[in-house]
Amino acid sequence: MRTGGRFTACSRYTERGIMTKRILVVDDEPWVVQSVRSYLEASHFEIVVAYDGREAIAQFETHQPDLIILDWMLPKLDGISVAQHVRAKANVPIIMLTARVDEDDRIEGLEKGADDYIIKPFSARELEARVRAVLRRADGGSRQTLEVGVLRLNQQQHQVSIHGDPIDLTAMEFDLLGFLMSQPGRVFTRLELLEAVRGEAYSGFERSVDSHIKRLRQKIEKDPHNPTIIRTVFGIGYKLDREGGA
Repeated sequence: MRTGGRFTACSRYTERGIMTKRILVVDDEPWVVQSVRSYLEASHFEIVVAYDGREAIAQFETHQPDLIILDWMLPKLDGISVAQHVRAKANVPIIMLTARVDEDDRIEGLEKGADDYIIKPFSARELEARVRAVLRRADGGSRQTLEVGVLRLNQQQHQVSIHGDPIDLTAMEFDLLGFLMSQPGRVFTRLELLEAVRGEAYSGFERSVDSHIKRLRQKIEKDPHNPTIIRTVFGIGYKLDREGGA
């Protein structure tokens, strides 16, 4: 049986105790499902899958995903009908995945409940960036405050404090720190950080992340030359220490 049914609510945390996001991936082409699944699982998401519209609804009701990646053209029940069913019951964010490129189709998908729309073919990096952007927007009302070690970040008030003392950050610094704090301990490449905080790839500007991280460290580290909060992983990128400098 081609489903992600082995996942249960008790598996929402990694071995290190970090909360994971569960994503339902729905497409009638197995290679698409497996490609998306492999990439997103490698990025520490928990994946449930379905291959037709009715199975998608069953998986949605059973597993209560945090986000749905949904193909438009599905057997048994099309993606628009699935989106309408989901939207009638929950505000789960939906990314529509389709080969339909007409503007009218895109508008219809958004009007029927989709939060974003990706045209096939697509890059895995673009998909992950869209996933993270949609999840951040969805978390806006329920996860206003992030706390890691001595750091505290309030999304709604756009405030950051360290040891209780407020610090001033630029918009880019705030977004970078918030994203790193959302997944402490995970290593991100420069391009992944840019995609995550800006919603698209800026491959020609990857090194600009170094400048933003340098300025951020000057504001939050005791010794910016020997950082203990935002750590460099040589040859890869950056990560936020799980203890947050505590």
